[in-house]
Parts: sequence; C-alpha cells; structure tokens
Amino acid sequence: MVEKDTLGSFLLKKYPKTHDIKNDKMLREYVMNLKNTHLRKSSPLSKVIYDKKIHVVNNALGLHTFISRVQGSKLKSKNEIRISDIFKTGPEEFLEMIVVHELAHIRIKPHDKAFYQLCEHMLPNYHQLEFEMRVYLTQLELKGDIY
Repeated sequence: MVEKDTLGSFLLKKYPKTHDIKNDKMLREYVMNLKNTHLRKSSPLSKVIYDKKIHVVNNALGLHTFISRVQGSKLKSKNEIRISDIFKTGPEEFLEMIVVHELAHIRIKPHDKAFYQLCEHMLPNYHQLEFEMRVYLTQLELKGDIY
C-alpha cells in the first residue's frame, strides 16, 4: 500500500468521518464517559488533556501519569491522561483506541497479557484499530494529513 500510495484512500474509505472532540473539555467528557462505562470503581482522573509536545518528546501517542505523594498522614494520588494533539483530527475510532489504552493503565501498568485483555474487553476490536491507527500514522509521516 505504501508503494502504490493507497494508504490514504484505504483509510478514507474505512473511516470517512472525523470526530468533533476538539478541546480539552470535550476530551475530558469523552474520557470520563468511557471510564464510567468500563472502569467505574477505578481511581479518579485529575487531568485529561490534548498535549502538543507528547509525540515529539516521548515518541508516544498518549501518556498515563500516576503521581503519589504524602500529605500529612494520608497518601494522595493523581492520575493524568495526556493524548497527542495529532488525534484532534482524525477518526473517532483511533481516539477511542488511544483513550482505552491509557484508561487500561489505571488498572494495569505494564503492557502484559492482562493489560491487552482489559483493552479488548473495553474495545473488542482493539488490536485491529491499533494496527489501522499505525497505518494512519504511516500516512501522516509519509504523505501528510488526509482529514
């Protein structure tokens, strides 16, 4: 597909529409809806944002940060989710896949079998979406944005 220059047309045919989740407030609502559907009893999220530095600095698509600190006699923890701002445009399915991945880290930190089982539980076609999202990233890198 790369040699034939058909990545863009493949993606546009399969994912013709982009999402409307363009700012941090809308992203937080989107993430909280998914969290409340699948991980209701997990730790709360203190911050959910699009981050324009994330893919440049860490070569990542999203980050889950867990911070613990002692305040008096209590242990306080904060969970943050940061999503690369390249997902402000593009299909909702790819954004959902990244969010599910980062939400799964609230429960399971390493990328092990249990982690991917949780991702599949929250999003049954997780692995296919992850593959196609990587096709999208290849398109972005080689030819530029198609949305």
